[in-house]
Amino acid sequence: MATQPLMNVFNRLSVAFEHGEGAWLYDTAGNKYLDALCGIAVTGLGHAHPAVTRAISEQAAKLIHCSNIYTIPLQEQLAEKLTRISGMDNAFFANSGAEANEAAIKLARRYGHNRKIENPTIIVMEQSFHGRTLATLSATGNRATQQGFEPLVGGFVRVPFDDVEAVRQVARNNPNVVAILVEPIQGEGGIHIPAADYLNQLRQICDEQQWLLMLDEVQTGNGRTGRYFAYQHNDILPDVVTTAKGLGNGFPIGACLARGIAAETLTPGSHGTTYGGNPLACATALAVVDTIEQDNLCQRAEVLGNRIADGFRAQLGDAPYVQEIRNKGLMIGIELTEAGSELAVLAKVKGILLNVTGGGRVVRMLPPLIMSDQEADLLVNTVVQLIRVYAGEERDSAN
Repeated sequence: MATQPLMNVFNRLSVAFEHGEGAWLYDTAGNKYLDALCGIAVTGLGHAHPAVTRAISEQAAKLIHCSNIYTIPLQEQLAEKLTRISGMDNAFFANSGAEANEAAIKLARRYGHNRKIENPTIIVMEQSFHGRTLATLSATGNRATQQGFEPLVGGFVRVPFDDVEAVRQVARNNPNVVAILVEPIQGEGGIHIPAADYLNQLRQICDEQQWLLMLDEVQTGNGRTGRYFAYQHNDILPDVVTTAKGLGNGFPIGACLARGIAAETLTPGSHGTTYGGNPLACATALAVVDTIEQDNLCQRAEVLGNRIADGFRAQLGDAPYVQEIRNKGLMIGIELTEAGSELAVLAKVKGILLNVTGGGRVVRMLPPLIMSDQEADLLVNTVVQLIRVYAGEERDSAN
């Protein structure tokens, strides 16, 4: 019989937060922590942002929810802003990134069936992460995450990330492929950044094969990489782009955006949602999008991310226990030569919130777009000291 009221699905750290302000979180004992994780790339505007707080409070006093069988003006306003920013034609709103990716997967299958392909197949990548629903779990390239949930959903073929020739090989041998689903940067996989022209080459292949190029920007979107969407670094347009996380700054909302034939593929009755795009979620997201644009936070993310990454490179770039330091805007990863999973706990003790991913070897930081230069320098200096001490302890224990 279970002894705890919560299902045991998280390895939680022993801290509970009471409130937050800007880049800082405060626990129930009054201790403060510099939040360099942002709830895993969610609170890009930091905690208790006044525009977000005001939007939630004012909308909650008017109308929280109504069904999608009625017109929702705030949803239409948000769709207009996101399609303008993204270059897409229309939007479907969901409650999370996984739901947004589910919509993209269903859209691709419907697109394939409309082309008389009986078994439509989507190319996905090794080390990818697309969510924990059964279809998005099946698309994810991590066997440890999938283990114990078989039989997985079919209709996916997997290739190495950042390997264009592997994609072309599939194109030569699999007539059932209808789409590619790929993260512009692999976040959960360890901040893996592909070649600069990777997305451009995938776009070319999709055009040649009449496939949909579907980009999972759940983590990379909403300004995090230095553009509103990461594909905007490449001057291309996908057919489908999904986003969530930073879109609501902590309020649950996801979006699946589409253009061209992809925007016409789903029709009334083919997909839906109860809560997705409700007035409260859309009012919150509108405040987030407006703030990102008005405060030039995309540009700020690029400058701040480079400041932090350059700080790490200056102090750790020659360290024998550091494999590589990677960043694109405020997606920052320090890959160690050996596993350093305990660093998240040690960082918490020092008042820094981060996590370790990529098989326990990549120290991952996803700081808020509103972090100050002084807070950024504090993050760099504290994490550098932690990694140096940790690496030194490891060497001492081995002797």
